[in-house]
Amino acid sequence: MITYEPVVFRCGQGGATGLVDADPVTTEIVRQGLNAAADQMKRALVRTAFSPVIYEVLDFAAALYDADVCLLAQAPSLPTFMGTMSFCVRAAVDAVGGTAALDDGDIILYNVPYGTGSHPQDVAMVMPVFVDREIVGYAAIKAHWLDIGGKDPYSTDTVDVFQEGTIFPGVKLYRRGERVDDLFRIAIANSRVPGAVAGDISATVVGVRAGAAALTRIVRRHGIGEFRSCVARIYDHGEATVRSFFAALPDGRYVGHGEMDSNGVDDDRVPFDVAVTVDGSTVRIDYADAPAQQRGPINCPQPSTVSASRVAIAMLAGGGEAPNEGFFRAVEVVTRPGTLFHPLHPAPCFLYGWAGDQAMEAIYQAVSHAMIGAVPACSGGDICALVWWGEREATGEVWTDGSPHPVGQGGHARGDGASALIHISEASTRIAPAEVWEARNPWIIERLELAQDSCGAGRHRGGLGLDVVFRLREDAWLTSALERTRNAPWGLEGGLAARPNGVELDLGDGPGSPFGKATRLLVPRNATLTLRTGGGGGYGDPAQRNVAAVHADVRNGYLSEAAARASYPHAFRDGAS
Repeated sequence: MITYEPVVFRCGQGGATGLVDADPVTTEIVRQGLNAAADQMKRALVRTAFSPVIYEVLDFAAALYDADVCLLAQAPSLPTFMGTMSFCVRAAVDAVGGTAALDDGDIILYNVPYGTGSHPQDVAMVMPVFVDREIVGYAAIKAHWLDIGGKDPYSTDTVDVFQEGTIFPGVKLYRRGERVDDLFRIAIANSRVPGAVAGDISATVVGVRAGAAALTRIVRRHGIGEFRSCVARIYDHGEATVRSFFAALPDGRYVGHGEMDSNGVDDDRVPFDVAVTVDGSTVRIDYADAPAQQRGPINCPQPSTVSASRVAIAMLAGGGEAPNEGFFRAVEVVTRPGTLFHPLHPAPCFLYGWAGDQAMEAIYQAVSHAMIGAVPACSGGDICALVWWGEREATGEVWTDGSPHPVGQGGHARGDGASALIHISEASTRIAPAEVWEARNPWIIERLELAQDSCGAGRHRGGLGLDVVFRLREDAWLTSALERTRNAPWGLEGGLAARPNGVELDLGDGPGSPFGKATRLLVPRNATLTLRTGGGGGYGDPAQRNVAAVHADVRNGYLSEAAARASYPHAFRDGAS
């Protein structure tokens, strides 16, 4: 077996010079204009998409890049995609012959997992933006197609990339504004739901064109020279924001621990460590000691490993601002090719993001060793994805739908964790309303509620997970991609662990059968599927929790009295109120 040397990836291009002299007012106008342009891309896509996974769940990323493929602006949607988009742009452009091979109106289709960082269903479209025959940037969207001809619409047990879907290795879907119909027909032919995919392709084209037009207007309004000066100042500010956070942490090497339930093919747990080294205002995130790439599809390609690192840092140190390229200049990511966090072809990657989610929690655990109060306790730690499909009984039409589901967030130094939010890797995504689910799909939502007692106890308790019960009105197939069913969300500073994730199928003939990852599981008519998403870990000693807060949790139904008495006995002693 070949052993590779570690690879160091510096997340942000360039670096602050301190010499940028752009007018601050004009710079802010450009910054807000770029953010608005990215939001126009998002709105154009959402308003024209055919699939609820795009227009309801927001399972996509939309962004603008400059001519050097540095992030100008992104629309709030799927953060874990966002950190991969620069890889998508570079790989797509290189695949068609580089910038010299690009023409105004071209749109490139690209979904190679080791370049996008995703499974093949997450397809990138990249459009160069020309002003006066010069490339000034790129508009890019990566969005999830409901089906792209893999062995199943969604899988947890693939053993190589060839089982995972049709690959488009960087090809022009549009040439000089004209669609390449043969390529479009190939894409549609390799889908179980061709109508939905055709509509989503057209919607994505609308989105990148909207972004390209908006970027063109900004550049023309200010002129290319002033535009570039303002962008340089924007990047410098983003860099300073992130560096100020890490400059306050003690220098040193801190290690966080993560674990996967299994690789999807073998049942053994897959533990790993992530080392975070703080050196002044620079942070290095090191995955070089990760286990070898796995037989099952939990392998996380380098772009998604970099993205998980970027998301963790931006959420932690970004000051709540919309990120740009400057945010990443302080970050270095170390991976070793041939491992879980840098797999090589043809390693399966379908569950690429699940290891990335655990890596984010491990990064925060590592930072918790550097400074008390800097990070929250562990969240539910997963997106709790379920993907359904089947044929409608009345029409024979193939249908499919899927969604992440909310988990509890960890308690922190300033308060309780939030309840029922999507994991930070997919912040800004959402679940569809129950009414939309029931109208489109053959099921009834019997229960959708905050899960009592699912949170970790602490001075500040964790947030609650959800209990969701689906009752099927027709036979359907299900792929469950649940992770962290064996590894409870950890607490911090004496806080206790929370409920882990779980899912259970009840066929009506006895106790339900719990499971985690499963592919093409038959859920027959009248069966119920119960999803239990994890809570957030607690923060601080439970004995220090405010007595009134404990009783309020009981009144509100967040805690049963029995659980409250067990975790907070001080709140029930004589004289406590």
